[in-house]
Amino acid sequence: MKYLLNFLLLFFLSCPQFTSAQNINNEQLLQDIKYLSSEELEGRKPLSDGSLQARAYIKERFYSLGLTSQYPDLTQYFDFRNRRDGKLYEKAANIVAFLPGSESEKLIVIMAHYDHLGRKGDEIFYGADDNASGTAAVLALSEYFSNNRPKHSMMFVALDAEEMGHQGAKALVDDFPFPLEQVILNINMDMISRNDDNEIYASGTYHYPFLKPIIEKVAISQQPKLLFGHDVPGTGRDDWTNASDHSQFHKNGIPFIYFGVEDHKDYHKTTDTFENIQPDFYTSTVGLIANIITVLDNDLLEEQ
Repeated sequence: MKYLLNFLLLFFLSCPQFTSAQNINNEQLLQDIKYLSSEELEGRKPLSDGSLQARAYIKERFYSLGLTSQYPDLTQYFDFRNRRDGKLYEKAANIVAFLPGSESEKLIVIMAHYDHLGRKGDEIFYGADDNASGTAAVLALSEYFSNNRPKHSMMFVALDAEEMGHQGAKALVDDFPFPLEQVILNINMDMISRNDDNEIYASGTYHYPFLKPIIEKVAISQQPKLLFGHDVPGTGRDDWTNASDHSQFHKNGIPFIYFGVEDHKDYHKTTDTFENIQPDFYTSTVGLIANIITVLDNDLLEEQ
């Protein structure tokens, strides 16, 4: 019995120490996604009143944590022309917060887009899963790591105009406040709040296979079920490598992990509402992502 107890103690001490989902502020997480996908914000189309309100809300949340930024008022403004209608959008905005690491100036960029399709006539495309879910998760992770300082510096970014061709991510990479070589990892979250099969994908390890065993050791004992894939070249729409904002970092050779679910019946429809998210799945997913980032933060430092 003595030897068994000693073995169990050594086993426990050698295992990665994971935060439970309860260490994420789940009440605030759900409050954030509910507000960001509310009727008041009207789907957060770039430059709309709802988008401006979303910006102000995200900035207030970052400021409440004492986070700083390399951009004045946490805001990176940019202009772009929408390829579909030719309209020029001036002063679209990414909201960018910064947390210095305890041991490294290398950067992990954690991001999600906050824009959606907005209002079309009398219909509102609320964009709860796409992508109020990822935006609220960025806020939750910024709070978690503010209270549990990471080894690497972290940048928390709410990106604008993803739905119009990843414009916010392009602007961020083109006007990045540090040499891009400082970024060792990009985490992108786009649609993470619902899945009937209790599955979330971590896409990107086909391109950056060294990340897979690190992630596997976290995910093996946790829920929801984490799957790999949707990143194999030549598989058409099944390949998510260029499907969201992480593509702009990948084009610059920066390793990425894209967390997301497969499309559901409410994707890009007016029924993508807060009432249709799955709160238990969502909070567990954000807790799992927090654990994965924590282990990546530790393990990638050891490899430098």
